[in-house]
Amino acid sequence: MIKRGRIIAFLCFLVLAGGLLGATTKDILGNIKLGLDLQGGFEVLYEVKPAKKGQKIDSEVMASTAEALDRRVNVLGVSEPNIQIEGENRIRVQLAGVENQNQAREVLSTEANLSFRDANDKLMMDGSDLVEGGADQTFDENGKPSVSLKLKDSNKFREVTEKIVAMAPNNVLVIWLDFEEGKDSYQKEIAKKEPKFISAPTVSQVFNQDTVSIVGSFTVDEAKQLSDILDAGALPVKLDEIYSTSVGASFGEQAMNKTVKAGIIGVAAVFLFMIFYYRFPGFIAAITLSVFIYLTVLVFDWMNVVLTLPGIAALILGVGMAVDANIITYERIREEIKVGRSIKNAFKAGNESSFSTVTDANLTTLLAGVVLFFYGTSSVKGFATSLIIGILGSFITNVYLSRWLLGLWVNSGIFNNKPGWFGVKKSEIHDLSENVDTLDLPTKFDRFDFVKHRKKFFVISSALLGIGIIVLAVFRLNLGIDFTSGTRIEILSEKALTKETISAEFQKMDIDTDDIVISGEKNNIGVARYKGVLSKDEIADVKNHLNKEFNGDTNVSTVTPTVGKEIAKNALKALGLATLGLIIFVTFRFELHMAIAAVIALMYAVFFIIPFFSITRLEVDITFIAALLTVVGYSINDTIVTFDRMRENMQKRKRLKSYEDIADVVNTSLRQTLGRSVNTVLMVALSVIALMIFGSESILSFSIALLVGLVVGTYSSIFIAAQLWVEWKHKELKKKGTIITYKEKKKYTDEPQV
Repeated sequence: MIKRGRIIAFLCFLVLAGGLLGATTKDILGNIKLGLDLQGGFEVLYEVKPAKKGQKIDSEVMASTAEALDRRVNVLGVSEPNIQIEGENRIRVQLAGVENQNQAREVLSTEANLSFRDANDKLMMDGSDLVEGGADQTFDENGKPSVSLKLKDSNKFREVTEKIVAMAPNNVLVIWLDFEEGKDSYQKEIAKKEPKFISAPTVSQVFNQDTVSIVGSFTVDEAKQLSDILDAGALPVKLDEIYSTSVGASFGEQAMNKTVKAGIIGVAAVFLFMIFYYRFPGFIAAITLSVFIYLTVLVFDWMNVVLTLPGIAALILGVGMAVDANIITYERIREEIKVGRSIKNAFKAGNESSFSTVTDANLTTLLAGVVLFFYGTSSVKGFATSLIIGILGSFITNVYLSRWLLGLWVNSGIFNNKPGWFGVKKSEIHDLSENVDTLDLPTKFDRFDFVKHRKKFFVISSALLGIGIIVLAVFRLNLGIDFTSGTRIEILSEKALTKETISAEFQKMDIDTDDIVISGEKNNIGVARYKGVLSKDEIADVKNHLNKEFNGDTNVSTVTPTVGKEIAKNALKALGLATLGLIIFVTFRFELHMAIAAVIALMYAVFFIIPFFSITRLEVDITFIAALLTVVGYSINDTIVTFDRMRENMQKRKRLKSYEDIADVVNTSLRQTLGRSVNTVLMVALSVIALMIFGSESILSFSIALLVGLVVGTYSSIFIAAQLWVEWKHKELKKKGTIITYKEKKKYTDEPQV
């Protein structure tokens, strides 16, 4: 009898969930904070240095500097800035959505140390003589914009003006902002058209007052900005830019639109495949994946996560990876149906047998995400955050929610004797009385003897490895400025660009580079790399010049040699830690032989990406490391699924008596999991290909690295990891004897039998 109450419960959930998603999604998306790569803005990493000789940079100084920068940001009117202290002497500032980036950089780095000096540069008064918060934008008697300052002691100002009057004809009171001893001079600056000092009024009489007005060649906005900076207070230190990146608003908007479009296409392709291949369970997967996307975005909102371009890519990639849990479970359910179990029993058994596999597979990817988060820069942290949230969210939705929703239908009895709804033909089902084990079920890959040809695979893999090493030695990598230091300039123009037109404009600015690449659908994006590191003033000049000449938008990123070396060092450290963590995890869950075999396979997959980028001359930037670590997590994910099935099949056999037993276990396990491997890689590949074709050019290298890694990772888990284990297990069997007993603990141990 069909229990209609369960179906009604499912439909009620569908209506309620659909209504909730429809009613709240728009508001949630509106609340999400966008990173500077999606709405424009800039990021600067400052190295904090002493402002005075003998000054120590300690935690207290760093905290006060961060507070001073926060007050500067308030002057700019930027909402929700991100100011972080990094290490002992660095502060990272991220300002998304700021319109005048040149002004913002100037406001942030200006020390705002106001000083009043005579014509010989002798200090007469400084900022300590001013009332805190006493600066105002005013107008002088001629209606010109000025800045009014309130003094603490009118008597001191009288004494200063007395001394200045006595210096006639050089009776000028020179007002400086950030005067540098030994470098700045009134005599040098007075001859310039735009001197560095703010103003130098002539003092012909003694003043006894508690206010002073600074009158210079200000606009109203400039006078207001100066008064605001002075009110915000002087910085207690000097700040040197050692890394910076700026993104124009047009770039951010275009990147977001293109990547969201890619995401919609990739997710739709995954949904269609799942429904077509797995039938009704595939429909359930589409529902749970929709809930997964909603919950992920909701968590972003709750946690105030800043959504970056790599973060969107991780969310899209997360859909392809999340569906893996469904595929593993559905494949197990189909196997149980084929051995003759009822739909209800097959559903129960399939969920139970797949749970440990899904858990192990997700934990390995989670490990890579955590390492990425701790060792990545800001954009990579955004990717890692999305990846971690996605993994945790997918486990909840695509294991528990999927099981509950499908269980409502299965337990209603509506699918009794209807295996076709699960994509199983009646001709494939054995009678339960035949006592057929899932181990004995035929697969599409039974004609393949993977173990028999393992030595051929070793030769092929070794040959490809050798070719890769040669390619890398000859062509080397096309390293981006993240690893080599320098400046990267990206131009978005309304019209088509050529290398010649860009080069001509660079020559006008005395920037010498022939490393120019043209891309974009209309050839309207130009990217140039310059070995030198531009200062903030030079960056401002470059942006202004190129925006005017090409009537577009310009991104400029600079990395100093110090930061470039650190990024490379952290990348290697992250890769090493992820690898070590995986060895420990797989050893704990399985055995050491499997752990070493799995790591060799995943390192092969990771390495293969490097010569591929070498020969194709694709740029290697910081997101490339994110792709490598994602491949680390995902490649071993595939290997874990295979090893989990091998462990299960060994449990059923109880004993491995010979080499043939080992070979049979591996062959059987590979045949049983290969369909799942192909489908899972296909799901992730659909997401990645959508990103490659329709996504932003700035994550193209990232997407290509992922695709290559996924394909090679699948190859290495089948033809390297499993085959290495055969070799090592055979040697162990020969060493310990011909009869080996399997003992079920957290790993299996091999002991000779008496």
